[in-house]
Amino acid sequence: MERDKKGGMIGIIVTTIILILLIVFTNTGSKEISIIENIANTLIVPVQNGLTYLKNTLNNNDKFFENVNQLKSENEELKKKKSELEQTLREFEIMKNENDQLKQQLNLAEKYGEYKTVPGTIISRDISNYSKTIVINVGSDNGIQEHMTVIADEGLVGYVVSVTAKTAKIQTIVDSASATSCLASTTRDSMICKGTIENNSVLRANNIATNANIIQGDSVETSGLGGIYIKGIHIGKIKKIVEGTNKTDSYALVEAAVDFEKLETVLVITNQ
Repeated sequence: MERDKKGGMIGIIVTTIILILLIVFTNTGSKEISIIENIANTLIVPVQNGLTYLKNTLNNNDKFFENVNQLKSENEELKKKKSELEQTLREFEIMKNENDQLKQQLNLAEKYGEYKTVPGTIISRDISNYSKTIVINVGSDNGIQEHMTVIADEGLVGYVVSVTAKTAKIQTIVDSASATSCLASTTRDSMICKGTIENNSVLRANNIATNANIIQGDSVETSGLGGIYIKGIHIGKIKKIVEGTNKTDSYALVEAAVDFEKLETVLVITNQ
């Protein structure tokens, strides 16, 4: 309140001086006005500026501008810290993903401990209607060769069709050009599972014996025949049995155990 009163008094004084000068200017000739204006500008303007500064000081206006500058500085500092935190978060996510992949590889190695395996991470995939292949980040430098079986935690993935020093290309069991010799786990009925163009996760089981008695929901595994896959690797489950006009036309649909669209980590069996 005291500061406001002081500021008000200064305002009254400044206003009074200006009114007096206007009265003087009004009753003076033009030449005399120019002389008086020059004197007024020389003497009064500095005083007026000083009074304005004093008023701003009394009303803390100078501190307002200081606070604005301080806020700008603090805002820039906060932006810098935010950027650093975002970078740290990105690095943490990368480390977390790498750690998750290492855990998956370790779990796979323990699950299939009876085999000698090499872990690999998928670096490219072509899961389209006509081609369902993947590329992993290990190759001949890691002991990978063509025709080696590739597995995941859920079951069979496919086999190696080509290698470079650092990579290997795998034809998955759901590829339409793939054919896998299989057995129904319970009844031990044999069949050939092939990939379909229509679906990325379903196999069509043909060549089922006319006297077979396969069961919907039964597990399907590799038979070991054909010279590609090791016997007993899980493939999936019989999803549906389709009866044809005769027994030779009947077939079954097998849901693949591996989700190929989300698959990230595999094992290549090197001692089959």
